[in-house]
Amino acid sequence: MRAPGLALAAAAVLAVEGLALVVFALIELVGLGAGDAASLPTALALIVLTLIGAVAFIAFAFGARAGRSWARSGGVVFQVLAIALALASLTVQPISWTFVAGVGLPGLIGFALLIASARAEGGRPQED
Repeated sequence: MRAPGLALAAAAVLAVEGLALVVFALIELVGLGAGDAASLPTALALIVLTLIGAVAFIAFAFGARAGRSWARSGGVVFQVLAIALALASLTVQPISWTFVAGVGLPGLIGFALLIASARAEGGRPQED
């Protein structure tokens, strides 16, 4: 069965967010190699946790494309966390509008697509 357009769009947003986390982890790894880290264990933990998040996002993308409710649920949680992080960053002076937009807008779009996808698939019988 072909995934509906909303599910494909939601999966695309989740996949792009996962790839962005991979890029961020690679940037941190390069910084670690350049000696920019104040604490090696902390830097390694950040890189590992970032990669775990990236794997989760990519897994949610595949699951959302397949119409799995667990993937939409996990994706919604991550999108809510992204929106909360973007809103919390508004309290830091000077405000980094690039960060707010880069984290908040994909979170808001992903949230809306995941909710719309769940609503659209709510009336259809599930295949397992």
